[in-house]
Amino acid sequence: MAKEKMVEQITSMEEDFGQWYTDVVKKAELVDYSGVKGCMIIRPYGYAIWENIQKDLDARFKKLGHENVYMPMFIPESLLQKEKDHVEGFAPECAVVTIGGQTQLSERLIVRPTSETLFCEHYKDIIHSYRDLPKLYNQWCNVVRWEKTTRPFLRTSEFLWQEGHTMHATEEEARQETLQMLKVYEDFYRETLAIPAITGQKTEKEKFAGAVETYTIEPMMHNGVALQGGTSHYFGTGFAEAFDITFTDRDNTVKHPHQTSWGVSTRMIGAIIMAHGDNNGLILPPRVAPIQVVIIPAAQHKEGVLEAANALKDKLLDAGLRVKLDDSDNSAGWKFSQYEMKGVPVRLEIGPRDIASNSCVLVSRVTREKKFVSLDNIEAEVQAMLDQVHNELSARVEQNLAEKTFVARNHEEFLDIAANHPGYIKAMWCGETACEDQLKDETGGVKSRCIPFNEEKLSDVCACCGKPAKHMVVWGRQY
Repeated sequence: MAKEKMVEQITSMEEDFGQWYTDVVKKAELVDYSGVKGCMIIRPYGYAIWENIQKDLDARFKKLGHENVYMPMFIPESLLQKEKDHVEGFAPECAVVTIGGQTQLSERLIVRPTSETLFCEHYKDIIHSYRDLPKLYNQWCNVVRWEKTTRPFLRTSEFLWQEGHTMHATEEEARQETLQMLKVYEDFYRETLAIPAITGQKTEKEKFAGAVETYTIEPMMHNGVALQGGTSHYFGTGFAEAFDITFTDRDNTVKHPHQTSWGVSTRMIGAIIMAHGDNNGLILPPRVAPIQVVIIPAAQHKEGVLEAANALKDKLLDAGLRVKLDDSDNSAGWKFSQYEMKGVPVRLEIGPRDIASNSCVLVSRVTREKKFVSLDNIEAEVQAMLDQVHNELSARVEQNLAEKTFVARNHEEFLDIAANHPGYIKAMWCGETACEDQLKDETGGVKSRCIPFNEEKLSDVCACCGKPAKHMVVWGRQY
């Protein structure tokens, strides 16, 4: 009965993946639509996922010496225009303020799409000597990019994110920071979100506006489509030169510092939904799940059941787990369906018989495996199942990535795979943007995702033009 109800509520992902996604974010009460197109209301359950993401990442950043700051929301237009490539890259997406109160502003203000220019203006005032470096700053904030096509978490006009902006005395140190932060993202995706992903360098065409080099993490969603999961950029001294940021080095010469920036956003929640979810709804990785274990009392009207359930709740809370006891008067079947849809990793059932035998039932959201366990060791048993859920989710994503990654050694194979096999395509590339453009046009949207760090030599020639190949590239469609 519960299964039928879920199928009614949520479109099958095989039938319509986009509608399945929309159904899940709405039915699981992650978001609601607002009165402004492209702006979402993140509901408490969705925001709790973001808070857990934020807490984990923030600890990783601080362990490496980064400090949190907050920059203004508004950027004077003249400030944004100081870095030519940067302003050209963001101009089509900018929201602009022209009136303050009832007064026409003397200079238009841009609602921040990103904050490089704001940080640079500040760094110019506070960096003077090598003793002032490095500056390892990060901010948690919202940004606005006026998107034409929007979808909750994946592409919204306003979204939440973190953006790190650092300044370094040497190129070597800045490049090390750029790759270190990409590794932080890669580890976080794998260790916390249970999403192993491909990492590598963006091509010249796909790099961030104003960057010398852009590195990316590219997780694959269940349907074989890529999601740019996070990026880390090495800027060199381009912004520092544009903003006249200088410092006196140890040798008493005046130099420009080397800059990085890196960020991830609420898109990660979209990645969680599309990498792990199934036709019954969400499956949340335990380390960010707002509720890690839900306790469902059976025959709760009978003597001692709710007392035992509450004692279990307290025990698990004391063990540091996130627990909910549902003692509402909804039926057990409704509760099973509800928390399955909301992706709670572990369900704990306890009733009179269980109490009599000093045991309870644990159910995995991933495998639906039922396990009868003793109450004496309940904290360890629940933690073991949470770890099992994490590992199972990670293995499934890894398997999906392997099964949906194909090799194209020539142009014909590339077009055939793009037309008939959703997923990633590994193919050699000559390094010319013209070939990227051609493949994107011929396939209706397959783009270079990255030049992976672990390149393979699949052939000697470009899979598009047949000229000598410079790199192996992972290609795919994207959200």
